[in-house]
Amino acid sequence: MASQPSLCDLRRAKFARRVPAALSELVGPEHGTVSLPLHLAWSGLTTFGLDQPRLRMSYYRIVLAEGQHDDLVRYLNRGLFLSLWPTLRTLISRDVREVWERSFDELAPSARAAA
Repeated sequence: MASQPSLCDLRRAKFARRVPAALSELVGPEHGTVSLPLHLAWSGLTTFGLDQPRLRMSYYRIVLAEGQHDDLVRYLNRGLFLSLWPTLRTLISRDVREVWERSFDELAPSARAAA
């Protein structure tokens, strides 16, 4: 009898389906004000000033947690994402963090320590 996947495995599989093939696909804005659609920002703020560190971090947390593949590539920016990752990884769920770090070697803690 085959064992059922754990809830953790199911959540990680859900997030893994959303991740882009390469970080270079993340072509979202670097500066300015961005309004997220309601399917992403369904509670609280919907407009974020990317030039304000706290709002930028909130924006990235929301997009990572709620975004589908097309949202991730549209709203996240590769350069900002890489610069925010050391802090961002501590503010998102373990499932999201592990999926992204397994998908991209440059996000793994060992890669950052070697840099």
